[in-house]
Amino acid sequence: MNEIRPDYYKSNGIEAFDVIDAYNFNFNLGNAFKYIARAGKKDDKVEDLKKAITYLNREIEKCQDIASIEQ
Repeated sequence: MNEIRPDYYKSNGIEAFDVIDAYNFNFNLGNAFKYIARAGKKDDKVEDLKKAITYLNREIEKCQDIASIEQ
């Protein structure tokens, strides 16, 4: 196991970092994906999914703020 790239971020030979880079996810979306991808592999599955929801909610708020400014 690599300390910087632990096994729980890799599934079927695909690393979360690589997916995040390939899709050019921003901070919130990248973290949401990371927690979904590792759900139950490091910490409690429900805890990881709640963390993902937190980042998704932050991204939704950001999008709504931008939309309200553009109107």
